[in-house]
Amino acid sequence: MYSGLSMADAGENAATEPTEVGSYFVANYPPFSLWTHDAVGSEAQLALAQQPADVPLGLYLHIPFCRKRCHFCYYRVYTDKNAHEVAEYLDALGREWELYATQPAIADRPLQFVYFGGGTPSFLSVRQLQSLVDRLSAVSPWSDAEEITFECEPGTLTEPKLAKIREMGITRLSLGLEHFDDQVLELNGRAHRSAEIFKAYAFAQSLGFPQVNIDLIAGMLGDTDEKWRAAIEQTIELNPDSVTVYQMELPYNTTISSDLMRGTGQFTESVANWSTKRRWVLEAFEALEQAGYTVGSAYTAVKNPERTKFVYRDQLWQGADLAALGVASFGHINGVHMQNLDQWGPYAAAIQRGEIPLSRAFRPTDEERLIRELVLQLKLGSVRPAYFGDKYSVDVLDRFSSALTSLRDDGYLMAADPDQIALTREGLLRVDSLLPRFFLPEHTNLRYT
Repeated sequence: MYSGLSMADAGENAATEPTEVGSYFVANYPPFSLWTHDAVGSEAQLALAQQPADVPLGLYLHIPFCRKRCHFCYYRVYTDKNAHEVAEYLDALGREWELYATQPAIADRPLQFVYFGGGTPSFLSVRQLQSLVDRLSAVSPWSDAEEITFECEPGTLTEPKLAKIREMGITRLSLGLEHFDDQVLELNGRAHRSAEIFKAYAFAQSLGFPQVNIDLIAGMLGDTDEKWRAAIEQTIELNPDSVTVYQMELPYNTTISSDLMRGTGQFTESVANWSTKRRWVLEAFEALEQAGYTVGSAYTAVKNPERTKFVYRDQLWQGADLAALGVASFGHINGVHMQNLDQWGPYAAAIQRGEIPLSRAFRPTDEERLIRELVLQLKLGSVRPAYFGDKYSVDVLDRFSSALTSLRDDGYLMAADPDQIALTREGLLRVDSLLPRFFLPEHTNLRYT
């Protein structure tokens, strides 16, 4: 049943409690619930009008269309838009980027990374993709970008579409498989099936993408030890460049969460508990390591750490700027976090008025920025205290001694010295539940979103 736990409460109890409704994954700091509409005028617009800080710039494009809405999905997505509406949305994306290009914080800056996220970017047709890319790149060419990521749902991919995606300069193709078992995929509302996975993967391999990533989710409805181990074996057989493994969470606005909170509907039992999910991720990591992969974060294993990078993640976790286009998307410019309007109508109307469609914003203090970078980078498993000393003139070993001591006492800390702060494997597997220990006291009991 729904417990009403805050993010911090859920995090602290994650080791012993079943998967409750509420956000678990820490994507930012301070919590999003502190972002306000008033800060759009007082902070976001000011940040956009200033000259840029000396940090990399990335571009995020939210493509909010899907064939079906997964029962665990909490993103702003649409499954009922016709071709005309899709075209109108893509036109709005193009216009939004043109508006950003007039802002001093963005104008004439090179893009270091680009991310097509969703929803389902591969939902778009070849013609729609080409038109969108032509318009966006006319404003700011991304031929020199270090990384361009494109998320895909296997059932939307054809060989001609993948060829066009490759031609667009995509360097990192991310396939949202989530699982290989057809019954698990069906129960969780996924649109694709295993046959489409193997077909799409073969197409992608034949086209020579520089990096192919596979996404999996541990703890989906209907999963079992046998099915999960089979999924890991199939993943290793495909031999992707990187594998991302998430632990299923249940934010408030999912179908599963809604049913659990009401106590009625299709889903009246929760997903696997946290101990099971951690064990499954551990089994995945150990199997991948035996196959030659290196675990690079709480969620990823890569085949070749020297060649396989995730620029989008690493730059954002170090404070890069991100211009975020599309309904409900999240960005960060000149030290200010900002989010777009999260409803189709108001978003489109703002674009038509010639306004950047922001709904809320937040400017963190220097201490909050420090904590944000520390907690996000801890998801990599280790951080260098010298990085924070150089950037913030803070000795994190001293500043966070209480949190570090608690981690050591609980068996989650492997090292805490001037060279590195490193989590144990057990600590890495539950890192999101540990991060609130580093939060400021006023942020530990806030609802995350």
